[in-house]
Amino acid sequence: MLHFITKRMATLVAAVAVSSFAVFLIPYLTPGDPVRKIIRSRVAGDAVDEATVQGLAESLGLDDPLLAQYLRWVGDVAGGDMGLSYVSRTPVAEQVLPALAVTLSLVVLSLGLAVSLALPLGIVSGLRPGSAADKAITAVTQALIAMPEYWVAPVLVLVFALELSVLPTAGWNDPSSAVLPAVTLALRPISFFTSAVRAGIIDSAAADHVLASRARGLSRAQSVVRHVIPNGLVPLSTLFAVWFAGLLGGSVIVEVIFAVPGMGRLLFDAVVNGDIPLAQGGVVVVVVLAVVVTTAADLVHRFLSPALGASLA
Repeated sequence: MLHFITKRMATLVAAVAVSSFAVFLIPYLTPGDPVRKIIRSRVAGDAVDEATVQGLAESLGLDDPLLAQYLRWVGDVAGGDMGLSYVSRTPVAEQVLPALAVTLSLVVLSLGLAVSLALPLGIVSGLRPGSAADKAITAVTQALIAMPEYWVAPVLVLVFALELSVLPTAGWNDPSSAVLPAVTLALRPISFFTSAVRAGIIDSAAADHVLASRARGLSRAQSVVRHVIPNGLVPLSTLFAVWFAGLLGGSVIVEVIFAVPGMGRLLFDAVVNGDIPLAQGGVVVVVVLAVVVTTAADLVHRFLSPALGASLA
């Protein structure tokens, strides 16, 4: 187990280093000179004096070797300094952190809703594969996959906000504002979570230790509660982490449609406005958090897996 943890930590560090370096290169991969972009963000007009360009490059260390610039940038970001926004002239961290809090709230709410529905559906479906209930649940959940967020969101707004007037159309002002975006983001995870729970339950029910428990005198209900369900839910931890990481930066469409001031909306505005420091700050935070979450899920999955549990017993 210690070897596995060490290996995963090394992978985490490598993934963060590679992804952060890719984010650092954004100004160099986009058209134009990074120094001139900074100057134009601070002063009006297109005319830029070459002496000004050279002086700013030297003062900011932008004429240093690329690796030195990267290490300095990483140190600044780790210390909470992500630079200044080209558009608002305010520190990027002051915009990223509130947006991240909003997105985390939305993601937790949507995935919590997805899990609360997927668990009973997947358990019922997995305990009776091939039954009428299983076929109905599978048909409904598979249909959810074919409902993209950019279609679901306008439909929900039309029905619940415009026709029934029971929920707000957009914004992030009170708990009711989170209902429609959370439901929109939850629909597709419900399908994947239900399928994962169903498959896990079916595999767990056929495992040797479950059959042995029945042979020792446990009733079917006792065996299901003690062994089948706990072991069948293990794969859900990894899938949950994958969706959690994906929705951190993948909720752009939903946040734009519902005017949610989260990371997706922040990154969308940064790209549209050419605000490179804001885009860098937002992307690096999302990427690092996603890598950490998926690594933690791998560790939890490894610890909870029946094979490891047997080896530790």
